[in-house]
Amino acid sequence: MTLTARDLVNDTLELASLPGVVMRAMELLNHPNTSASEIGEIIAEDPALTARLLRIVNSAFYGFPSRIETISRAITIVGTLELTDLILGSSAVQVFSRLPNQLVDMERFWEHSLYTGVVARVLARFLRAPNTERCFVMGLLHDIGALVMYRQQPDLSREALEKATREPLSLHLAEREVFGFDHGEVGAELMRAWNLPDSFVAIARHHHQPSTAERYRLETATIHLADVITGMAHSTASATRRASALEPGAWELTGLSVEIMEPVVAEADAQFEEARAAILPNRRAA
Repeated sequence: MTLTARDLVNDTLELASLPGVVMRAMELLNHPNTSASEIGEIIAEDPALTARLLRIVNSAFYGFPSRIETISRAITIVGTLELTDLILGSSAVQVFSRLPNQLVDMERFWEHSLYTGVVARVLARFLRAPNTERCFVMGLLHDIGALVMYRQQPDLSREALEKATREPLSLHLAEREVFGFDHGEVGAELMRAWNLPDSFVAIARHHHQPSTAERYRLETATIHLADVITGMAHSTASATRRASALEPGAWELTGLSVEIMEPVVAEADAQFEEARAAILPNRRAA
């Protein structure tokens, strides 16, 4: 029987399910008639999540002028959709940080993912996107399918990692040769299993080749560029030390110019340590 991306996700879901409180909160947050206090009551059922969200929104990364003491206040100030995405991003990091992994340096994995998220957030501002935090979380989670692969198929994953190290081959292409699919497809299946919006599914699936996305091409190209820029400006996650290849036409898909790369990296560098302290507080400092 041929192994599929969905098989890997189905075998992982028991370990990598989002907490029930998170699922209920996200469902409420997407309902137009839900009040901030109702959402606050749901999130308050999970003290760790409450503390984590309040720490994030009160961090220097967000820089709000006055301290935010409650989730309902956070929703009012940060925004309903933005808080939904922060709940998702912080919870996904927590879930996968608990799963053991012997194939890659998890510090580097999350630093790469976080830096990609920060770059995506900066690019979204250049694009004047309506929700920069969604781009941040999409960037944070763009490679999460790889963790499913490492967990469920360590031997095949090691083979793909070694192949990408030996040959002039990007990791996702090495994965396709070894598995018949790549971490983008696995990530898309995980997003689907978590009932996330279609944009998350599309971006996970196509972030190495945004031109193949039928929908959400602008967002997918933004995450693609963020991933490529991160590979050039920051350590990569795969241990291949090879940046993701830029797909021809990716800059044109966003309407941005390659000339903004230097200021984007400068801004991302300025924000990264603050983002690390907010999102990855238990991880070592650089």
